[in-house]
Amino acid sequence: MSSDSIDIINAFALMTNFVILPALSYGSQLALGALAVTLVYSILRFSNFAQGDSMAFGTMIVILLTGFMIGKGWTITGIPTALLVIPIAVIGTSIYMLTMDRLVYRHYRRIKVKQNIVGITASIGVMFITGGIVRFILGASPQRFEDGERFIFSVREFKAFTGLEQGIALKTSQFLTITIAILLVAFLFYFLQKTKTGKAMRAYSDNTELALLSGIDPDKVVQITWLLVAALTTIAGALYGLDKGFAPQQYHLLLLPIFASVIVGGIGSPLGAIAGAFLVSFSEVLLTYAYKKFLIYLLPLSMHPNSLVQLIGTEYKYAISFVILVTVLLIRPTGLLKGKVIVGD
Repeated sequence: MSSDSIDIINAFALMTNFVILPALSYGSQLALGALAVTLVYSILRFSNFAQGDSMAFGTMIVILLTGFMIGKGWTITGIPTALLVIPIAVIGTSIYMLTMDRLVYRHYRRIKVKQNIVGITASIGVMFITGGIVRFILGASPQRFEDGERFIFSVREFKAFTGLEQGIALKTSQFLTITIAILLVAFLFYFLQKTKTGKAMRAYSDNTELALLSGIDPDKVVQITWLLVAALTTIAGALYGLDKGFAPQQYHLLLLPIFASVIVGGIGSPLGAIAGAFLVSFSEVLLTYAYKKFLIYLLPLSMHPNSLVQLIGTEYKYAISFVILVTVLLIRPTGLLKGKVIVGD
């Protein structure tokens, strides 16, 4: 094989390691969060600004349970302990969300105010309450909670196997994120499309009055919605924390790329939320990546760059989500897959 071909393969390996795998993992985490926002908007009729801090709340429970399990020695070799405690954390987050619904949101549903406007205001209050609880219990300092094997295969193992100069590492957190996201999305679509409860939720979303006349129990629909949202939220938060570490402020800021994902895809559209999540994740990673080494592999020696060739600094990555969000709202408010306009009732 010629040296030029090997350089191209090395360049591809470099992009896979630092762009494709991180963007797929990050996009999967955003997709789960965006699906939770989509469910709330479609069925409960408001934009949930507490989503980022709710992910932090679910992750907080995972961290506390993980520490307890490790302290007792209740671990399984090779499997992150956090993965084992997620089902219990989902239950805890479900109880919290159902409690918030009973204390806050249910009142506004019953008096039949404009749900989106009032719901947004109420969810902002819940956002601050939830964030405050997380910071009170865990503090504001970053922390990591992964254990077990860090890599499915490492850069060194990949280089030894292929003989390439540039290696690829597949982190356990990345593998788990992508795999669990695929399984969870498949389950969610099956549940909504094939089960009696899922069909009732879709009917309630499409036409609330007609659904009520058909005998659908609105309280049951609301409860199932919050249970699904709690599961998506907790799993998304835990996977994000395993991949990037836990910091309450970081989860709070996740609200921007999550909302950008929902709006880009078309608010109210589950498929749009997933597509928007990966568009946002790849945009952030591609625009903040330093292309110097990649270009060195592909360009002749005389054209090798001296600078990092980085379009945008990593400190501005959330600005990318903001620009995408504003651009879509100005040019196509219904999103790529023609969802609902976010400023409606």
